[in-house]
Amino acid sequence: MTNKPADIDEIIQSHSGGLQRNLSNRHIQLIAIGGAIGTGLFMGSGRTIHLAGPSVLLVYTIIGAVLYLVMRCMGELLLSNHKYGTFADFVTDLLGPTAGFVVGWTYWLCWIVTGTAEVIAIAGYFSFWWPHLPQWIPAILTVVLLFSLNAMTVKAFGETEFWFSMIKIVAIIALICCGAVMVIVGFTSPDGQRATLTNLWSHPGVSGSAIFPNGFTGFLGGFQLAIFSFVGIELVGTTAAETKDPEKSLPKAINSIPIRVLLFYVFALAAIMSVTPWDSLNPETSPFVGLFSLVGLVFAASLVNLVVMTSAASSCNSGVYSTSRMMYAMALRSDAPRVFRNLSRRSVPLNALIVTCLFLLTSIALMAVGGTVMEAFTLVTSVASVLFMFVWVMIVASYVEYRRRLPHLHRKSIFAMPGGLFSVVVISAFILGMVFVLALDKSTLYAMLASVVWIVVITAVSFLMRRTPRNAKIQAEFAARRRRELSLAKQQR
Repeated sequence: MTNKPADIDEIIQSHSGGLQRNLSNRHIQLIAIGGAIGTGLFMGSGRTIHLAGPSVLLVYTIIGAVLYLVMRCMGELLLSNHKYGTFADFVTDLLGPTAGFVVGWTYWLCWIVTGTAEVIAIAGYFSFWWPHLPQWIPAILTVVLLFSLNAMTVKAFGETEFWFSMIKIVAIIALICCGAVMVIVGFTSPDGQRATLTNLWSHPGVSGSAIFPNGFTGFLGGFQLAIFSFVGIELVGTTAAETKDPEKSLPKAINSIPIRVLLFYVFALAAIMSVTPWDSLNPETSPFVGLFSLVGLVFAASLVNLVVMTSAASSCNSGVYSTSRMMYAMALRSDAPRVFRNLSRRSVPLNALIVTCLFLLTSIALMAVGGTVMEAFTLVTSVASVLFMFVWVMIVASYVEYRRRLPHLHRKSIFAMPGGLFSVVVISAFILGMVFVLALDKSTLYAMLASVVWIVVITAVSFLMRRTPRNAKIQAEFAARRRRELSLAKQQR
């Protein structure tokens, strides 16, 4: 006679019986790269450089290093138990059903809002070539295309994201190579600026400091803008259930984060500022366009527009994938309607995918209304970015609970986080610093306050749902299991 599975185990059951492991190592590597490179690098880096000056290199290095530790937390947890299909699963298992509910729906909201913003951006990029084309046409075409690609198979998503990411990689490497050649040959621009590495420290600005030309305030302001460039870095944490060999692919993808940050952010921005001093860059235009134009590329603006549009499509594609999988995972845990448990013949959560794409079509209404609604929408996207930080915090909190309750799994880990709990202290200090920095700006302060409101509301919804007899039993079983595991951990020590 077999024992009936415990309810708490049922709600974190494995995805492997439904979703198919069709994402290969090359898919995972490029999905991870795509998650770390957003449109902010191509279009928003000029503003970040204008604000922080050469210290922007330090800004990206610090953020990249800390988020690498966050991803190592996530990697160790995902590989500690094969029933985890997404990071929301281990949050549910370690922090409880309420925490899993809040994280799942928060992450869903983050990508819905971000994906809607990307659809609007893509429609805007189309107007570069066809200014008279109604923007609702490219918006609908984008959503239909992404739905079709994701409805085929998970492998189709992987292939699409692979080539989207390749376009971004080629563009960045081309910029770095162009910048290096211009520095080597001593290229002089039409306005008399000479390309040289000394441009990185020979323009001290108002503060008199070469590294912090706009003072410490400008350095902190760089964090406000740069942190949003890393939104989506945790995307690889939603692919575990569909990865062929997660024990090899996930560590490779996560361990390559430092190299990606160094190459795609630090080297690229260093190349830009070596060719054109930071105080000569126009913060309202893409520095990629400026550098390629200096090379003599007459179609530089069109090329960068194509790359940025591809980058936006890549982000939106990632959003469609991650939200549909997150809804499927939540449905398995009874945190979302049961209808989202259904898979198509190609093992795709089709109902969740349809709902995701319908939400993306709200971009048409937002573009039609414009004005104050679009200003409000800008605030909402800032809220989503702050909520991504909340998700990172919950990943780290899960790691702390894992170390407390399941120390034997940590000792056996094949991918243990470097630095252990000391790294958690470093991450915590960084998060507290980011809260302080974001509070300095009015718009990001409002975003943080709105995020708090969302978390309070979704937590209240979770408590209302947990009042049913079955959910009350789940909570009681979770509490009992936590006590057993803590007792076992104390005995082992």
